[in-house]
Amino acid sequence: MSRQGTGKSATISKAFALTSNWSAILALSAVSVAAIQLKSSTGQAPKMQDARITVRYTDIRQSAGITFRQDSTQTDEKYYLETMGTGVGWIDYDQDGLMDLYFVQSAATDIYKPPHPLHSALYHNNGDGTFTDVTEKAGVGGEGHYGQGVAVADYDNDGYPDLYVTGYGRAILHHNNGDGTFTDVTAKAGVADEGQWSTSAGWFDYDKDGWLDLVVTNYIEWTPKTNLWCGERRPGYRSYCNPGNYKGQKTKLYHNNHDGTFTDVSDSSGVGKPESKGMGVVLADFNNDGWPDIAIANDTWPNFLFINKHDGTFQDVSFISGLAASEDGRYEAGMGIDAADVDGDGWQDVYVTHLDFELNRLYHNNRDGTFDDYTYRSGIGNKAILLSGVSMKFLDYDNDGWPDILQLNGAMLDNVNLYHSEVSYKEPLLMFRNLGKGQFEKVSDSLGPGFVRPIAGRGLGTADFDNDGDIDIAINNRGDFPELLRNDGGNLNHWLEVLLIGTKSNRDGIGSSLKLTSEGVTHVEQSKGGMSYMSASDPRVHFGLGKRTKIESLEIAWPSGQVDKLANVPVDKIIAVKEGVGIVPRNFPRVPNK
Repeated sequence: MSRQGTGKSATISKAFALTSNWSAILALSAVSVAAIQLKSSTGQAPKMQDARITVRYTDIRQSAGITFRQDSTQTDEKYYLETMGTGVGWIDYDQDGLMDLYFVQSAATDIYKPPHPLHSALYHNNGDGTFTDVTEKAGVGGEGHYGQGVAVADYDNDGYPDLYVTGYGRAILHHNNGDGTFTDVTAKAGVADEGQWSTSAGWFDYDKDGWLDLVVTNYIEWTPKTNLWCGERRPGYRSYCNPGNYKGQKTKLYHNNHDGTFTDVSDSSGVGKPESKGMGVVLADFNNDGWPDIAIANDTWPNFLFINKHDGTFQDVSFISGLAASEDGRYEAGMGIDAADVDGDGWQDVYVTHLDFELNRLYHNNRDGTFDDYTYRSGIGNKAILLSGVSMKFLDYDNDGWPDILQLNGAMLDNVNLYHSEVSYKEPLLMFRNLGKGQFEKVSDSLGPGFVRPIAGRGLGTADFDNDGDIDIAINNRGDFPELLRNDGGNLNHWLEVLLIGTKSNRDGIGSSLKLTSEGVTHVEQSKGGMSYMSASDPRVHFGLGKRTKIESLEIAWPSGQVDKLANVPVDKIIAVKEGVGIVPRNFPRVPNK
């Protein structure tokens, strides 16, 4: 992940070489944009341009009462662990219809003693625009655990979402007791991932037995004793090392035994066989066969795509699919990853973030088991080449019916400007608006101060925390206070949100496919696991409808094989749909905009 250090990879050197002729790069970008404009002028303009509205994001962290601050645990020794930051997760832990917020924290190390005790924090959504710290009561602080990421789901089908917190040396599974408290059941469950450096995780039902299984991405073999001196010997120039200096660890897959325990099936499933340097994971159906697959963003290592073979095993198609590397065959510093149907063809495309001087890649699903690098063809190109993309999420921020790209940035080296004067440690957020059919334009500057202020972003989760129909943003910044960015204006377009309640399928309905038809326009969404970088987002499936005011039908294909076809679906509502039953009563309180 870091650029300095001994044994700098050829990949990094080539990435630097990209910057040797900026005029050529800008010219290429201009050609790409011209090609897009030409396509539009020939009568193939993107649809729904009349749905464009003004959206602003407002940082309400302070007024919301969120006082958590991430501790980077930074020292002059430049422990590799310090640069990672920590994740953030949305969870309606008390099932009151309001999304609550969990921030993952670091811990003391052998050479760093914090000025105050460190613990992760759970904030209860009060329903009035404020949050209350309930960490101590809930029992999810994880004191002494150097946390990394978080995955949220109801693994035991009891109706209450649980917390899995990854970390350095071990992970923690907090079981939700349904009374506002959690119990550490890691040892009993068998998912400690002992001795590993786990980063991201995701829940999905890979064998469709009705119980959620767990994927954990692990990073590298690093300890304080193996920490290297990287960078120059001049004062202030020591830097964090390149992951190429360390051996990678393996991805873990844990099968749910239906009794509160899990079995490690990493090797027998094929998922754990290749060495990895996993940072982000998304669990989605990439070949539309009704079975969930696994995509992993690896750091200076080939990205993974494991296709579900329906028999408890996965086929590694990373290279033949085209997801393993960039268009020119380079293994880049993969971190954040997500999937969405960006062009409306019903197939999941993939976006992966990388460090500065590398491109953030959009991979188009060709519907034949392969992906093409559409980074330039989509209009994204090199617009973020000087930014380090850490995390990202697809979201329809303006509810026009097309998934947009939110990218969280922040350099890994706190002294990066000493090596590259054109690059900064703290960097602004990016938003690429989908113009339709997978063509994007950068609109960050129009979205408010929260998209201008430079930050050292790490964890990123999205949710409709105020239940007003547009998507809000939570960010966990390295060594700083977080941000809670409220979407103001996105609900001027119409929308629908769907909470899935499985019966024969897993309780969360993860792995379901939803097809919505509105005034002749069809949208296909999936309920996915994982996503982003070490973070968890709102589980409710969100549809933007633009100016359309009617929904003809909503069809839900559940993992069990049950298909529910719903008519008379309301617009501008959050609905709960129970498998085999249909829409059921559920309260989703609207939070007033203070």
